[in-house]
Amino acid sequence: MLNRTMKRILCGNFLWVVVIGFAGLSGMGYGQQGTSSLVPDAAQKLMQLANQERAQTGAGPLQWDEGLAAAARDHCLRMAAEGPISHRYGGEDDLSTRAGNAGALFNFIEENVAIGSTPGIIHEAWMHSPGHRSNLLNPQVDRVGIAVVAARGVLYATADYARGVSALTQTQVETKVAGLVRASGVEILTDHAEAREACAADHGLPAVQGSLRPGFIMRWQDSGMDQLPAQLTEKLATRQYHRAAVGNCPAQGIEGAFTAYRVAVLLY
Repeated sequence: MLNRTMKRILCGNFLWVVVIGFAGLSGMGYGQQGTSSLVPDAAQKLMQLANQERAQTGAGPLQWDEGLAAAARDHCLRMAAEGPISHRYGGEDDLSTRAGNAGALFNFIEENVAIGSTPGIIHEAWMHSPGHRSNLLNPQVDRVGIAVVAARGVLYATADYARGVSALTQTQVETKVAGLVRASGVEILTDHAEAREACAADHGLPAVQGSLRPGFIMRWQDSGMDQLPAQLTEKLATRQYHRAAVGNCPAQGIEGAFTAYRVAVLLY
Protein backbone atom coordinates (compact mmCIF):
# COMPACT_ATOMS: atom_id res chain seq x y z
CA MET A 1 0.00 0.00 0.00
CA LEU A 2 1.43 3.37 -0.99
CA ASN A 3 -0.06 6.79 -0.45
CA ARG A 4 1.05 10.37 0.01
CA THR A 5 -0.31 13.86 0.54
CA MET A 6 1.17 17.33 0.19
CA LYS A 7 0.56 20.45 2.26
CA ARG A 8 1.72 24.01 1.61
CA ILE A 9 1.36 26.60 4.38
CA LEU A 10 2.71 30.11 4.52
CA CYS A 11 4.32 30.67 7.92
CA GLY A 12 5.48 34.19 8.64
CA ASN A 13 7.72 35.24 5.77
CA PHE A 14 8.57 31.82 4.41
CA LEU A 15 6.76 28.95 2.77
CA TRP A 16 7.16 25.44 4.04
CA VAL A 17 6.11 22.32 2.24
CA VAL A 18 5.41 18.96 3.76
CA VAL A 19 5.19 15.87 1.59
CA ILE A 20 4.15 12.89 3.64
CA GLY A 21 3.58 9.29 2.68
CA PHE A 22 3.35 5.80 4.01
CA ALA A 23 4.30 2.39 2.74
CA GLY A 24 2.95 -0.94 3.94
CA LEU A 25 4.88 -4.16 3.35
CA SER A 26 4.37 -7.69 4.57
CA GLY A 27 7.08 -9.50 6.49
CA MET A 28 7.77 -11.61 9.55
CA GLY A 29 10.57 -12.13 11.98
CA TYR A 30 10.54 -9.20 14.42
CA GLY A 31 8.72 -8.88 17.73
CA GLN A 32 6.17 -11.14 19.28
CA GLN A 33 2.44 -10.49 19.22
CA GLY A 34 1.60 -7.92 21.90
CA THR A 35 5.18 -6.76 22.48
CA SER A 36 7.25 -4.00 20.89
CA SER A 37 10.83 -2.84 21.17
CA LEU A 38 13.00 -0.16 19.65
CA VAL A 39 15.64 -1.32 17.15
CA PRO A 40 18.32 1.43 17.10
CA ASP A 41 20.58 -0.51 14.72
CA ALA A 42 17.80 -0.62 12.14
CA ALA A 43 17.29 3.16 12.46
CA GLN A 44 21.00 3.76 11.89
CA LYS A 45 20.92 1.42 8.89
CA LEU A 46 18.11 3.44 7.32
CA MET A 47 20.12 6.63 7.83
CA GLN A 48 23.19 5.02 6.29
CA LEU A 49 21.21 3.87 3.26
CA ALA A 50 19.64 7.31 2.88
CA ASN A 51 23.01 9.07 2.90
CA GLN A 52 24.39 6.61 0.36
CA GLU A 53 21.52 7.46 -1.98
CA ARG A 54 21.91 11.19 -1.37
CA ALA A 55 25.64 11.04 -2.15
CA GLN A 56 24.84 9.52 -5.54
CA THR A 57 22.46 12.37 -6.41
CA GLY A 58 24.65 15.18 -5.08
CA ALA A 59 22.42 15.98 -2.10
CA GLY A 60 24.25 16.77 1.12
CA PRO A 61 24.43 14.20 3.91
CA LEU A 62 21.76 14.12 6.59
CA GLN A 63 22.88 14.83 10.13
CA TRP A 64 21.26 13.03 13.04
CA ASP A 65 18.96 15.25 15.11
CA GLU A 66 17.99 14.10 18.59
CA GLY A 67 14.81 16.19 18.62
CA LEU A 68 13.59 14.70 15.35
CA ALA A 69 14.59 11.24 16.57
CA ALA A 70 12.54 11.68 19.75
CA ALA A 71 9.50 12.77 17.73
CA ALA A 72 9.95 9.85 15.34
CA ARG A 73 10.32 7.43 18.25
CA ASP A 74 7.12 8.55 19.97
CA HIS A 75 5.14 8.30 16.74
CA CYS A 76 6.66 4.96 15.79
CA LEU A 77 5.73 3.47 19.16
CA ARG A 78 2.20 4.77 18.60
CA MET A 79 2.10 3.12 15.17
CA ALA A 80 3.22 -0.17 16.65
CA ALA A 81 0.52 0.08 19.32
CA GLU A 82 -2.19 0.97 16.80
CA GLY A 83 -1.25 -1.60 14.15
CA PRO A 84 -2.36 0.20 10.96
CA ILE A 85 0.23 2.85 10.11
CA SER A 86 -0.64 6.51 9.82
CA HIS A 87 0.93 9.95 10.09
CA ARG A 88 -1.47 11.02 12.80
CA TYR A 89 -3.79 9.27 15.21
CA GLY A 90 -6.66 10.55 17.30
CA GLY A 91 -5.46 12.92 20.00
CA GLU A 92 -1.97 13.15 18.51
CA ASP A 93 -0.35 16.46 17.55
CA ASP A 94 0.58 17.18 13.95
CA LEU A 95 4.09 16.52 12.66
CA SER A 96 5.54 19.99 13.20
CA THR A 97 4.14 20.24 16.73
CA ARG A 98 5.46 16.80 17.67
CA ALA A 99 8.93 17.67 16.42
CA GLY A 100 8.94 21.11 18.03
CA ASN A 101 7.81 19.73 21.38
CA ALA A 102 10.64 17.19 21.16
CA GLY A 103 13.19 19.99 20.87
CA ALA A 104 13.86 20.10 17.11
CA LEU A 105 14.44 23.51 15.48
CA PHE A 106 13.45 23.75 11.82
CA ASN A 107 11.64 25.75 9.15
CA PHE A 108 10.75 22.82 6.90
CA ILE A 109 9.77 19.28 7.83
CA GLU A 110 8.54 16.14 6.09
CA GLU A 111 7.94 12.53 7.08
CA ASN A 112 8.00 8.97 5.77
CA VAL A 113 6.47 6.05 7.65
CA ALA A 114 6.47 2.38 6.74
CA ILE A 115 6.06 -1.19 7.86
CA GLY A 116 8.34 -3.91 6.52
CA SER A 117 10.38 -6.99 7.29
CA THR A 118 13.91 -5.44 7.16
CA PRO A 119 15.50 -1.98 6.96
CA GLY A 120 16.65 -2.78 3.41
CA ILE A 121 13.15 -3.62 2.26
CA ILE A 122 11.73 -0.45 3.85
CA HIS A 123 14.44 1.64 2.19
CA GLU A 124 13.80 0.07 -1.22
CA ALA A 125 10.07 0.70 -0.86
CA TRP A 126 10.70 4.35 -0.14
CA MET A 127 13.08 4.63 -3.08
CA HIS A 128 10.54 3.11 -5.48
CA SER A 129 7.73 5.43 -4.37
CA PRO A 130 7.98 8.93 -5.93
CA GLY A 131 6.75 10.75 -2.84
CA HIS A 132 8.97 8.89 -0.39
CA ARG A 133 11.96 9.13 -2.70
CA SER A 134 11.46 12.88 -3.01
CA ASN A 135 11.43 13.24 0.78
CA LEU A 136 14.55 11.15 1.28
CA LEU A 137 16.57 12.84 -1.48
CA ASN A 138 15.30 16.38 -0.93
CA PRO A 139 18.38 18.66 -1.06
CA GLN A 140 16.51 21.21 1.07
CA VAL A 141 16.65 18.98 4.16
CA ASP A 142 19.82 18.47 6.17
CA ARG A 143 18.74 16.72 9.36
CA VAL A 144 16.94 13.50 10.16
CA GLY A 145 15.60 11.51 13.06
CA ILE A 146 14.60 7.89 12.51
CA ALA A 147 12.95 5.33 14.75
CA VAL A 148 12.29 1.66 14.13
CA VAL A 149 10.10 -0.47 16.37
CA ALA A 150 9.77 -4.25 16.20
CA ALA A 151 6.21 -5.44 16.84
CA ARG A 152 3.73 -7.99 15.47
CA GLY A 153 6.54 -9.78 13.64
CA VAL A 154 7.51 -6.74 11.50
CA LEU A 155 9.35 -3.44 11.70
CA TYR A 156 7.55 -0.12 11.97
CA ALA A 157 9.64 2.82 10.76
CA THR A 158 9.29 6.61 10.99
CA ALA A 159 11.76 9.02 9.38
CA ASP A 160 11.40 12.75 10.05
CA TYR A 161 13.47 14.94 7.70
CA ALA A 162 13.93 18.67 8.27
CA ARG A 163 15.89 21.75 7.34
CA GLY A 164 17.47 22.69 10.64
CA VAL A 165 17.58 26.14 12.19
CA SER A 166 20.33 27.33 14.54
CA ALA A 167 19.33 28.06 18.12
CA LEU A 168 20.04 31.75 18.81
CA THR A 169 19.60 33.78 21.98
CA GLN A 170 18.20 37.31 21.90
CA THR A 171 21.71 38.72 22.21
CA GLN A 172 23.04 36.51 19.42
CA VAL A 173 20.25 37.57 17.04
CA GLU A 174 20.83 41.25 17.77
CA THR A 175 24.59 40.87 17.41
CA LYS A 176 24.30 39.13 14.02
CA VAL A 177 21.93 41.75 12.61
CA ALA A 178 23.97 44.60 14.08
CA GLY A 179 27.05 43.28 12.29
CA LEU A 180 25.23 43.33 8.96
CA VAL A 181 23.98 46.88 9.52
CA ARG A 182 27.38 48.10 10.76
CA ALA A 183 28.96 46.95 7.50
CA SER A 184 27.14 49.87 5.83
CA GLY A 185 29.05 52.34 7.98
CA VAL A 186 26.21 52.96 10.43
CA GLU A 187 26.89 53.31 14.15
CA ILE A 188 25.02 50.75 16.28
CA LEU A 189 23.44 52.06 19.46
CA THR A 190 24.05 49.97 22.58
CA ASP A 191 20.56 50.50 24.03
CA HIS A 192 18.17 47.87 22.62
CA ALA A 193 15.06 48.88 24.60
CA GLU A 194 13.38 51.03 21.95
CA ALA A 195 14.11 48.60 19.13
CA ARG A 196 12.78 45.68 21.17
CA GLU A 197 9.60 47.64 21.88
CA ALA A 198 9.23 48.38 18.17
CA CYS A 199 9.86 44.73 17.35
CA ALA A 200 6.97 43.58 19.53
CA ALA A 201 4.55 46.03 17.89
CA ASP A 202 2.68 45.26 14.68
CA HIS A 203 3.20 48.69 13.15
CA GLY A 204 4.11 52.28 13.86
CA LEU A 205 6.97 53.77 15.83
CA PRO A 206 7.56 53.15 19.53
CA ALA A 207 7.04 55.83 22.12
CA VAL A 208 9.90 58.30 22.20
CA GLN A 209 12.47 57.11 24.75
CA GLY A 210 15.02 59.90 24.36
CA SER A 211 16.12 62.76 22.16
CA LEU A 212 16.48 60.57 19.07
CA ARG A 213 13.48 59.84 16.86
CA PRO A 214 13.85 57.06 14.25
CA GLY A 215 13.30 58.10 10.67
CA PHE A 216 12.77 54.58 9.40
CA ILE A 217 11.83 51.26 10.95
CA MET A 218 12.09 47.78 9.45
CA ARG A 219 10.48 44.72 11.01
CA TRP A 220 10.87 41.20 9.67
CA GLN A 221 11.14 37.61 10.75
CA ASP A 222 12.88 34.61 9.26
CA SER A 223 14.59 31.41 10.31
CA GLY A 224 18.03 32.82 9.54
CA MET A 225 19.67 36.15 10.23
CA ASP A 226 22.34 35.96 7.53
CA GLN A 227 21.14 38.83 5.34
CA LEU A 228 19.14 42.01 5.59
CA PRO A 229 15.85 42.57 3.75
CA ALA A 230 16.25 44.34 0.42
CA GLN A 231 14.26 47.37 1.57
CA LEU A 232 16.54 47.90 4.55
CA THR A 233 19.65 47.45 2.43
CA GLU A 234 18.37 50.09 0.02
CA LYS A 235 17.75 52.54 2.87
CA LEU A 236 21.25 52.02 4.24
CA ALA A 237 22.73 52.53 0.78
CA THR A 238 21.32 56.09 0.64
CA ARG A 239 23.74 57.11 3.44
CA GLN A 240 20.85 59.14 4.82
CA TYR A 241 21.04 57.45 8.22
CA HIS A 242 24.02 57.40 10.58
CA ARG A 243 22.84 55.43 13.61
CA ALA A 244 20.79 52.30 14.13
CA ALA A 245 19.22 50.32 16.96
CA VAL A 246 18.53 46.59 16.71
CA GLY A 247 15.97 44.66 18.76
CA ASN A 248 14.85 41.03 18.85
CA CYS A 249 11.51 39.76 20.20
CA PRO A 250 9.38 36.58 19.91
CA ALA A 251 8.19 35.73 16.40
CA GLN A 252 4.54 36.35 15.55
CA GLY A 253 1.95 34.49 13.48
CA ILE A 254 3.89 31.24 13.05
CA GLU A 255 1.69 28.21 12.44
CA GLY A 256 2.96 25.02 14.04
CA ALA A 257 6.28 24.71 15.85
CA PHE A 258 8.48 26.24 13.18
CA THR A 259 11.46 28.32 14.31
CA ALA A 260 11.76 31.96 13.27
CA TYR A 261 13.37 35.09 14.69
CA ARG A 262 11.72 38.50 14.66
CA VAL A 263 13.81 41.67 14.44
CA ALA A 264 13.34 45.40 14.24
CA VAL A 265 15.97 47.86 13.02
CA LEU A 266 15.48 51.55 13.69
CA LEU A 267 17.46 54.01 11.59
CA TYR A 268 18.32 57.52 12.82
